[in-house]
Amino acid sequence: MTRRHALVLAIALSTPLIPAQAQTELSAYADKNGYVNVQKLTCGQLAGTFQEDANFLGIWYSGWYNGLGKKSSVNLPRVKEGIHELIVYCKANQGSTIINAIDVLLKAEKARNAK
Repeated sequence: MTRRHALVLAIALSTPLIPAQAQTELSAYADKNGYVNVQKLTCGQLAGTFQEDANFLGIWYSGWYNGLGKKSSVNLPRVKEGIHELIVYCKANQGSTIINAIDVLLKAEKARNAK
């Protein structure tokens, strides 16, 4: 087990159990024209939606950030792991916005890679 996987596992195991709640369709967060403001979505909303919607959002955010960085390729295993880390983080920090959560995770990854 790599150090990174051990960290993810430790975070997942330390995350308090959240009472079961009804899952919300991603479309519930859309405006009357069907648009979802991705800059305002919260971790609680991500954690409370269906898994396939959470995965869809994770892929969308990955594409957005890669586009901002002028990157034209995708590392599939890294994206899948990043989405998992985001969901774990969001379950523990439901008041945060998703973009803030991504920022925290990217900075932590950058710090780990600098060592």
